[in-house]
Amino acid sequence: MQENNHIVKKKSSLRILTQNLMFNLRKLKLRWHLLALLVVVFGVLAAISGASNSSQSTTNKQVEISTVVEDVTLPLPVATINHNEVFWQLDTVKPDDTLFTLFNRMNIRDDDAIKFLMLAPEAHALNRELIPQHRLEVKTNLEGKLLHLEYEIDNDTILVAGLTPQGFQIETEKLVLQNHQVLKSAIITNSLFGATDDAGIPDQIALQIANIFSGQIDFQGDLRPGDQFKVIYEAFYNAGELMKVGNVLAVEFVNNGKKYQAVHFGDAEGKFAYYTPDGISLHKSFLRSPVEFTRVSSGFTTARFHPILNTMRAHQGVDLAAPTGTRVKASGDGVVDFAGIKGGYGNAIVLKHEGGISTVYGHLSGFAAGLHKGQQVLQNDIIGFVGMTGLATGPHLHYEFLIGGVHHDPLTVALPMSIPINAKYQKNFDAMSLDYMAKIEMLNRSQVAAKD
Repeated sequence: MQENNHIVKKKSSLRILTQNLMFNLRKLKLRWHLLALLVVVFGVLAAISGASNSSQSTTNKQVEISTVVEDVTLPLPVATINHNEVFWQLDTVKPDDTLFTLFNRMNIRDDDAIKFLMLAPEAHALNRELIPQHRLEVKTNLEGKLLHLEYEIDNDTILVAGLTPQGFQIETEKLVLQNHQVLKSAIITNSLFGATDDAGIPDQIALQIANIFSGQIDFQGDLRPGDQFKVIYEAFYNAGELMKVGNVLAVEFVNNGKKYQAVHFGDAEGKFAYYTPDGISLHKSFLRSPVEFTRVSSGFTTARFHPILNTMRAHQGVDLAAPTGTRVKASGDGVVDFAGIKGGYGNAIVLKHEGGISTVYGHLSGFAAGLHKGQQVLQNDIIGFVGMTGLATGPHLHYEFLIGGVHHDPLTVALPMSIPINAKYQKNFDAMSLDYMAKIEMLNRSQVAAKD
């Protein structure tokens, strides 16, 4: 019985031992599985880490870039000189210029050319009579030798000199000018010349406008802001460049609400004048004043205390104060009856006109070049210059107006009208007047359209 119990205990112990062994084996197997899993995990992590390090290493290698600078010696450019190269230069004559100062300013180094131009009679306008603001254009080579020259003598003529195989040649040439009609308008803000400057209208045209309406508008005292005018005038061009302006062909001036119109017309005899659009002459036979004066320093009177003679005597003209050298114009068409020294008048001119009228101009500083007795003069011709010769205390023009030998006040006398347009030209005038006035009206319409 005891033996059987002992056998049972052994079997039981053996079974427990076997179970423990199997349990331990399972635990050991699980540990190996865990170990294998860990090996795989660490392998993956190691691979990722290696890839990351490799990428980072590659990135670092890309960033770490160094610049290498080396001195490189380049070949110098080879200088070449074109001895056939020519240069054109344009300059304008200054008030104190001579041929030498002009050439020096333009870097002309040519003794032969200078000698030729100084001695050539045809070059007198260039070596003796340079005019300020006139242009000189030259062509030279690299050494400053003169090859070609063009000098503006006047608006129609140029002096041309050039180097030829036979030496320097010189001649004058007439410019071929293209005549264009220019239409412009302007508004007065403070003066006629201010308005023309703003509108790009030459001063010569402004002067013509003032002369055309001088008997109707006082351009020194009557202009108002807002007055306006339209004008058609001649402009002469050479190769697209304005060389000079000609006559005012038509003009409309609105002064203080009143409209004045004028049309230029010339007949077959070569006489030109301005008329209203329907043919009434605007031309007065005489200018009210033959000089642009600043004030009337002494008026017309039958008794005046003479500042030099210290006596009472008649003053049978008017004294028009103006600076010495101011131009004096013929107040009407006539003939020079006297030009010279005339007692207390000093340098004086007497003109005889139609209808028994004569005019006297005294105290002049000088006469127009070549003026002489018997010479025909036209209204507005320059005949002399303001001065203070004779019995005068200051520069002024003494002006007298006589009809049949009797003195009249030049500033108040009734001036005779000019002869109206000849009837045989009326048809031609009417056609021209209609054309000009249509162009003026076109300017008016364009301004109205611009305002709208």
